[in-house]
Amino acid sequence: MPPDGLPSPHRRALIGVSLASAVWPLSACRSQPQPPPATWAGSSPERGHRLRGPLPPLSSARPPRRAGALVLGGGVAGLAALRALHAAGVQDAALLELEDSVGGNSRAHVLAGQACPVGAHYLPVPGPAAREVSEWLHEIGLMRFDALRGKSLPDDRHLAHAPQERLWIDGHWQEGLLASTEGRPALAAQAQRFAQAVSEASRLGFAMPTQRAPFGAAHAALDAQTFAHWLHAQGLNDPHLLAYLDYACRDDYGAGLHTVSAWAGLHYFASRHGFNAPGAPLSEAEARSEGVFTWPEGNAWLVERLAAPLRAHLHPARTVLRVDEGKHGVDVWAWNEAKAELEHWQTPQVVMALPLFVSARVMANPLDALTKAVQGAHYAPWLVTHLQLSEPLIDRPGMPPAWDSVAYAPAGSTSALGYVDNQHQSLRPDRGLHTGPGVISAYHALPESERAALYSQPAATWAQRVLADLRILHADIDDKVSAMALCRHGHAMRIPTPGTRSHPALAALRQQRGRIRFAHSELAGYSVFEEAFTLGLAAGARGKAAA
Repeated sequence: MPPDGLPSPHRRALIGVSLASAVWPLSACRSQPQPPPATWAGSSPERGHRLRGPLPPLSSARPPRRAGALVLGGGVAGLAALRALHAAGVQDAALLELEDSVGGNSRAHVLAGQACPVGAHYLPVPGPAAREVSEWLHEIGLMRFDALRGKSLPDDRHLAHAPQERLWIDGHWQEGLLASTEGRPALAAQAQRFAQAVSEASRLGFAMPTQRAPFGAAHAALDAQTFAHWLHAQGLNDPHLLAYLDYACRDDYGAGLHTVSAWAGLHYFASRHGFNAPGAPLSEAEARSEGVFTWPEGNAWLVERLAAPLRAHLHPARTVLRVDEGKHGVDVWAWNEAKAELEHWQTPQVVMALPLFVSARVMANPLDALTKAVQGAHYAPWLVTHLQLSEPLIDRPGMPPAWDSVAYAPAGSTSALGYVDNQHQSLRPDRGLHTGPGVISAYHALPESERAALYSQPAATWAQRVLADLRILHADIDDKVSAMALCRHGHAMRIPTPGTRSHPALAALRQQRGRIRFAHSELAGYSVFEEAFTLGLAAGARGKAAA
């Protein structure tokens, strides 16, 4: 989730406080109403699971279709690769996508007429290293160059409104996601020490995308240990600081500080906005930070603008089953989900924009680097739950509703990441949790051990778990929810465990040339828009000579 936002006056704050004080104890004692209807939405796991069974006879396919290039996978990396291929003159390049719409984790769902994110829901204003992303944002109007100031500026109509983040702790809401240092001198001291450590790490070189920064022996040493081990060695053990850092890792990487590498934990801060200890002057990186872009439908807003010029070349509802590189080209077989028939494609070049473990399964002769890259890889399962509110929620004291609301939890104690108010970006006068009905989206980064249960247990079971987590924040949640749509991602992202960033096989795949190239955020060792977009463009651009 985004960096800390600035406080903003809210004309309904006093009303929210008085109602919460009067009603909360009563609402907490109510009997539980009938659970709201809960349904699965988003991805289609049965399609991907086709690869577990025997393939249909490849000879049963109709005569092959031909394309100047094929991109397999329609996430952000795949769309960027197709964009680059068309820019390079491969006008008959096409893309095959498993789902009925492109976007991968950046697709949208609609609940009660309200668009909401299936997964990714924001994009930080790009820093100087993400120049390809910045150029595209200028192209679509989200960024503009201000000649008077001599720099590019974001369109603030699309920036997350204030207040951005709040934390429920000690019986009230507070601004930001790090516990207040007031009355916590140990936390204040350790926050300052961690800020200094991030500043020192920044001098080693961190960037987003990661390829724009050096990776030397000091980086490798960080990548060889867990973030928790590194923090312990630094004497950083305050439970409130660890809770915040664990949340940051789970939010970006799908796993906590005991699982991700120290390189990943520091990269979260050093490649972006730094870390500013409460009460300290803004760091240089934070001073440069311009906030985050977000929309009710999340990053599906970006996907729509990326896909629109390529629409005629997108072929959704195709499950790729086999990729076979030959002497004169590449044969691809895919199952057409709409027609229930096998398709055969022939092309001189392919961009594999699939997760690496899927690429390894569908390739007839996977590269040695690909086989090594997926050995021991860990993938985070995620659950994103959209809750339709029939009435406004009653808030509790401390601060007004924010875009992002989180309950304090010690490191390693929960999979819940709080919820996003999808109406927070609306300009309607009746928007928000306390002024009208709407939709909120709750996020859970689950441990890998729960992946099987995510598929085997019914939606209603998971819905009750989500509601139990949200009752900590809103005791009246059961009374106000009329429907729930749950989006499950069994392998949402690769977890940057120790050794991932420095894995030589990932580096080899990033540089792969020839008829088959690779483009997926996983090649960076973790999953964010900037990495996927940049890797996709690079893979597509390398197809220019082959075309």
